[in-house]
Amino acid sequence: MKKNIILFLCILLHFSVLDAQNYILINNVSIFNGKESKLLVGNVLIENNLIKTISTSPIVTNKSGRTTIIDGKGKFLMPGLIDAHAHMLMDAMPIQVLMTADFSYINLYAGKAAEQQLMRGFTSVRDVGGNSFGLKRAIDEGFVTGPRIFPSGATISQSGGHGDFGFPTDVPRKFGRDLSYMEINNMTQIADGPDQVTMRVREQLRQGASQIKLMAGGGVSSHYDPIDVTQYSEAEFKAAVDAAENWGTYVTIHAYTPKAITRAINAGVKCVEHGQLIDEPTAKLIAEKGAWLCLQPFLDDEDANPQPEGSENRAKQLMVSNGTDNAYKLAKKYNIKVAFGTDCLFNAKLAARQGAKLAKLTKWYTPFEVLKMATSTNGELLAFSGLRSPYRQGKLGVIEEGAYADLLLVDGNPIENIKLIEDPEKNFLLIMKNGTVYKNTLPE
Repeated sequence: MKKNIILFLCILLHFSVLDAQNYILINNVSIFNGKESKLLVGNVLIENNLIKTISTSPIVTNKSGRTTIIDGKGKFLMPGLIDAHAHMLMDAMPIQVLMTADFSYINLYAGKAAEQQLMRGFTSVRDVGGNSFGLKRAIDEGFVTGPRIFPSGATISQSGGHGDFGFPTDVPRKFGRDLSYMEINNMTQIADGPDQVTMRVREQLRQGASQIKLMAGGGVSSHYDPIDVTQYSEAEFKAAVDAAENWGTYVTIHAYTPKAITRAINAGVKCVEHGQLIDEPTAKLIAEKGAWLCLQPFLDDEDANPQPEGSENRAKQLMVSNGTDNAYKLAKKYNIKVAFGTDCLFNAKLAARQGAKLAKLTKWYTPFEVLKMATSTNGELLAFSGLRSPYRQGKLGVIEEGAYADLLLVDGNPIENIKLIEDPEKNFLLIMKNGTVYKNTLPE
């Protein structure tokens, strides 16, 4: 009798699990899988949050009443876009507010901005600076709408480096000093010397960082460091690399110049953010070491973050934008692994042009290469976090069986007309992340 009851409960549990499955069938679409230019005309079945079946033939589900069927009407189906250089708490909020507002307000503001990113078709982002751990958790648990986040946690900077947001009156600093407001909120951390760097890296990994970000050289928006300044010693980089590798992940750096990049790469750093001022030997070194280059199409145009004319920051901005074309050309010449990121900062209007910034890459790449970079190639970089990746159930940036169901349905073919991605509100008819539909404006 007891065995029969156990058997009955097992059968009941089995069918309860089956009943819990949710299916979405998208029929009649032209599928760009994120890797190949040739489109596949067919159908896609999604089970819960993963792609289960892709077929050119009709897919019979035999799950009447539990399958949502969407007629794709021959439209272009592609993987969700990925921004490999995002700042989720800083992309749309003015810097003056960011440095003075209560942190709970900053998170609420960022939650709204995260929803807007998803509705622009960006289903995953790599956050390379800022305390997005709480926002990520809220999104993962469904309290907030937004993209998947691969968080770096606080940027780690030397005193006077690109991540030093302290006031000019904060020096001389005392040993055992008080933290700045940005440090208190874990947006950035100051660390001088290998021991301090090790501690700060370990703290971010403890909080859930999927990769680590160090500031290796001068920046445009920071006030203490000219672009040419090289930050951190090889020993300090090595301390960060060792701590990250002990956790199975990697270090990426903010840097523009050959000296900063070379020092970091020789210490084992695996990725460079920016790199607009690289030269031939540096590009060759990056390629030889198999490191990544996450470039942004920084040009002196309508998407340049406003800097006061005649200011030092404006001069730095022009130096960087003038190097962008050469950096992309060198990256192509040496076949460097290039990722796409926007680096939107402190400006809601510019953040809204995420897709337009991606479309600018056609200055150096074909539309197919642009879409591949923002999907499967960026997906490879996200997977570079290894076991520290917060999303390991399926692949990202591709449409293939077993991959995450992060999908966009486009009214038109972006391989033929890349400008379609500049207007996601009009041209993205369906936006899906993790098997959940967040937008569907397909005509009935």
